[in-house]
Amino acid sequence: MVIGAFNMVMGRRVVIIGVFLLLQVMVMAQKGGESTYSFLGLTNSARVSALGGEVVSLMDDDINLIFHNPALLSKGMHNHLNLNYVDYFAGVNYGYASYGYSVEGIGNFAAGMHYVDYGTFDRTDELGQSMGTFRASEYAMNLVYSRSIIDTFLTAGVNLKPIFSSFEQYSSLGIALDAGVTYHNPRTLTTIGLVAKNMGTQITSYSGTREKLPFEIQAGITQGLAHAPFRFNITMQNLERWDLTYEKPEEGDYNSLGSEAEQSGFDKFGDKLMRHMVFGVEFLIGKNFHLDMGYNYKRRQEMKVNARPGMVGFSWGFGFKVSKFHFAYGRASYHLVGGTNHFSLTTNLSEFYRKQQ
Repeated sequence: MVIGAFNMVMGRRVVIIGVFLLLQVMVMAQKGGESTYSFLGLTNSARVSALGGEVVSLMDDDINLIFHNPALLSKGMHNHLNLNYVDYFAGVNYGYASYGYSVEGIGNFAAGMHYVDYGTFDRTDELGQSMGTFRASEYAMNLVYSRSIIDTFLTAGVNLKPIFSSFEQYSSLGIALDAGVTYHNPRTLTTIGLVAKNMGTQITSYSGTREKLPFEIQAGITQGLAHAPFRFNITMQNLERWDLTYEKPEEGDYNSLGSEAEQSGFDKFGDKLMRHMVFGVEFLIGKNFHLDMGYNYKRRQEMKVNARPGMVGFSWGFGFKVSKFHFAYGRASYHLVGGTNHFSLTTNLSEFYRKQQ
């Protein structure tokens, strides 16, 4: 079924997607820890968090999805409003709010605000004497536009993101752009997505030295089943760089005799490949309830404790609709010390003033 879906996007569609990808890989990629504004990669949506943290090909009327791929913005999100809140680690919390609007013959628009509140910190001098407190926070606007191109199956979208970051007396302004395309075939229940994220620059730096933005290329496929209430997602992250492995020098893979185990070439290839993959599955129970599960291999490999890996890298959640509101909750396990809690609320404002028949 998946192979058949790929064959259907040959010709003009493949040429456009191929050119888009070629243009994006020409942008210099960054490694982890070598870029600024890392908060741009935080997952806001409870649903996306439950599906592994990355989804770029899920075609639905959920306006939360456009944060991950602007080409998922559709006219079905007209007059939709969403609010997200995330209970993160160490007292940090963040969220996202957005609103969508569609204009016939012109396209689809959305505006949103992404924020991170790092909390209040003590300001001290070099002797440790208190000098008051200060706060730290970061913000990014999301100005999204999308429209169908060539035919109704293919959609392109962009997300312009002005950025402001403030840490005590240090602040920075930046600008970033996400650009994506999606191919959706309702007959085969297949959606393919491709997006280049965070292309841009710092306008003003924290201390005079400009840093790179966390540029990333992602692709994904979502496949539904015609006669079963399941929908599967596979998202490929960090396609601009092959080797995503990170190991602390003091940590190794040891066998039962205590000597360091030697990985075969196939094992090394499989590990590097899997670090790009995020898996998710939805169980759709009617129109008003869904269960979500996800697995992020890269997160598990980087955050697990070898002696007790637990459920690190796995995630789960659910969503349901009550009256005019859709609620969602997502839980992602990052470490043995705990995970993150994501809460989402979405509504269609048109339902509040729709005329009664």
